[in-house]
Amino acid sequence: MRPRLTNIAVFASGSGSNFDAIAQEATAGRLPCQVKVLVCDRENAPVKEKAEALGIPVFSFRPRDYEQKADFEAEIVQVLKEAEVDLIALAGYMRLVGPTLLKAYEGRIMNIHPSLLPAFPGKHAVEQAIEANVKVTGVTVHLVDEGMDTGPIIEQEVVRIQATDDAQSLQKKIQQIEHRLYPAVIQQFVEGEI
Repeated sequence: MRPRLTNIAVFASGSGSNFDAIAQEATAGRLPCQVKVLVCDRENAPVKEKAEALGIPVFSFRPRDYEQKADFEAEIVQVLKEAEVDLIALAGYMRLVGPTLLKAYEGRIMNIHPSLLPAFPGKHAVEQAIEANVKVTGVTVHLVDEGMDTGPIIEQEVVRIQATDDAQSLQKKIQQIEHRLYPAVIQQFVEGEI
């Protein structure tokens, strides 16, 4: 009997390019997992259409409809339990994960960030790297804790910044790395290497 595939939930708030990279690898059978649900906190996020096109269920919520973060996170945990989710991959999810989710999925929530953490945490990391005039930046995949981009680092890859780069060109270079690196790290998790 073949072992059950690892079930993943992807959390995203925007365009969903990393969601798409993960889902495409899984759908093609190159990643030994199944994306069971997309969790999205924005009504008009383009990522929702990508999930629907792939037949992946979407759990969409509006944080303002809840009195507190613990309430919507409890509902998310219920959705994830029903889908038998093993791993959460944050992919452009623009919220800090709270104690309810962290407790339910301790050590099983990862995030991808467009810098070499601990440099340039939070939003606008690409712009921060350009403004700081650094020569390299990169991509970090890390486990999620209660802080902003402070969890244990799993993997990093360097991206060189050229004198001609602006935020847009650097973002494109970073995304190329992200779309390869994130599925590779998820595979390491699935294979028990993390």
